[in-house]
Amino acid sequence: MCGIFGYSGNKQAQGLVIQGLKHLEYRGYDSSGIAMQTHSHKILIEKTHGKIKNLEATLKNNPLSGTTAIGHTRWATHGIPTPENAHPHLNESDELAVVHNGIIENYFELKQALQKQGVRFRSETDTEVIVHLVAKYYKGNLEEAVRRTLKDLKGTYAIAVISSSEPGKIVAAKMDSPLVIGSTKKESYLASDISALLEHTNHVTFIENGDVVTMNQGSFSITDIAGKKISRPVMKIDWDITQAKKGGYQHFMLKEIFEQPGILTAILKERIRGGAIYFDELKITAAQFKKIKRIFIIACGTAYHAGLTAKYILEDLAGIPVSIDTSSEFRYRDPKVDKSTLVIVVSQSGETADTLAGLREAKAKGAMTLAICNVLASSIAREAKGVIYTHAGPEIAVASTKAFTAQLTVLSLFAFYLGALFKTISPKKEKALLKELLLTPHRIQKILDGYKKEEATWKKNVHNFNIHYHTQLEKYFSAKNHERKRSPNGLFLYLGRNINYPIALEGALKLKEIAYIPAEGYPAGEMKHGPIALIDENPWVICLVPESKTYDKMISNIQEIRARGGRIIPIVTEGDKKIERLNPVFTIEVPKTPEIFSPLLTVIPLQLFAYLVALEFGEDIDQPRNLAKSVTVE
Repeated sequence: MCGIFGYSGNKQAQGLVIQGLKHLEYRGYDSSGIAMQTHSHKILIEKTHGKIKNLEATLKNNPLSGTTAIGHTRWATHGIPTPENAHPHLNESDELAVVHNGIIENYFELKQALQKQGVRFRSETDTEVIVHLVAKYYKGNLEEAVRRTLKDLKGTYAIAVISSSEPGKIVAAKMDSPLVIGSTKKESYLASDISALLEHTNHVTFIENGDVVTMNQGSFSITDIAGKKISRPVMKIDWDITQAKKGGYQHFMLKEIFEQPGILTAILKERIRGGAIYFDELKITAAQFKKIKRIFIIACGTAYHAGLTAKYILEDLAGIPVSIDTSSEFRYRDPKVDKSTLVIVVSQSGETADTLAGLREAKAKGAMTLAICNVLASSIAREAKGVIYTHAGPEIAVASTKAFTAQLTVLSLFAFYLGALFKTISPKKEKALLKELLLTPHRIQKILDGYKKEEATWKKNVHNFNIHYHTQLEKYFSAKNHERKRSPNGLFLYLGRNINYPIALEGALKLKEIAYIPAEGYPAGEMKHGPIALIDENPWVICLVPESKTYDKMISNIQEIRARGGRIIPIVTEGDKKIERLNPVFTIEVPKTPEIFSPLLTVIPLQLFAYLVALEFGEDIDQPRNLAKSVTVE
């Protein structure tokens, strides 16, 4: 959460920093700001609440000139989104500026101590204590002042600091919050995410916990908190800047939905060779895997749904018991894992705070750890014993789509890998299923081609849903019904069984994230244990009904919904004629595939549906309110 961008070079910094912040805005967009070292060696700042376009408009009228600057886009933790609480923060003499991601847990005690020393604070943030501490310790050496400050801090942070007395210099440091350096011969860049650097360089250095970085024009050096020099490798990133641009699509989310067939094709081509599964970067041997008696999967949000789906696949193909937890619950409940447990941590960014903490908890208990993530050399990838990269490219939209299908594909391949290792899947069955899996990208493309061909129909159906949805709410709130003893039922239900139950959860999450409609995913077999009480003429119910061993059970559930006036939107296998007898509002078809791979298909219409509903409602699809792409604070 939050985004930092810094520049030191020979060009005007303002435009570069603003452009960098735009690439990071998915990390937070409550407020933003920039601090500039001017040519007269002063520090000037501009900051506003709201999105970066507000800052850009302010700077158009009041431009800042200089070649060294730091900027920030904020997701609020301490203090509401206001210009005063926006970063950067200045010390009392306006000679130092700081930007910060993370949470300083002991800020209140530090603030009280500084106030007793006469320091006046201008904001409600925890961050402001940092700049006042740096000022307290500053004696002409910015690095040393930062090091002394870090010793006082408890919590998580990524910080960047500039001083009016040391032109061209940026000092940065991190603890459990990502920072990446990019450098050319004449310029140095600093960012929270690789995507912000790709326009300038694909050679990057990842800063580790406890590192203190000094950046100047075209050079940087790293020390530890004691001042001892450290060497970190420069890595080449194979992402292309075009992957981080919309490419003609109206929104990043839609672009990323349509990227899924290509991404899955690349994953399968890379991992399946000669009928066998390969994970070249894994670093865990077959002999070590053979000692595993149990698997735990931990993740958050959409990644949790990928893990929950993978549980069914791993237990089926590898014949090994699998438990799954949300990361925030795993770390606080004394999980019973040991050296015979494999803990798989799933995270798109590789920086998710609770997942990283869960990984460390698992390691402390002696478990073997495996990371499934997208970002090269991220914290989770570095700290896990083994890693499998999804290679999905940068995902910019806050609502995750391609990361989900990439994670699920990799986890499915890992299930095949373990199945072959444990001999729980016959070569004949493995060959047949892998053949079907290889057809999955083509089948997803067929769904997307059908969407493009029938886009007008999709939009018409969603428009009709919009009218009905709001008409029903207005009916409940109208004056003549103000004494009605029922609450307005704006709930949207998603129902699925077996391996498609997690997809019901994921579909509901997407609708909540970007359309702000109350939605709940539920196992269809549990409907009679509560949710059926919500069914009347208003609730819409998306039912995942592909060909499966629970198909007839799902049909029975739909009959129960229709008997109570509910409106259904079924996701079915092509050619399903039985569903039309149940009078659906509209039906969405997906190609025929084995049940074990059906989630990779059924999730696509749910992504598109959420997108179109949010579009119809006029919501900010790529940057939904209160959310950030990478949750790097607890």
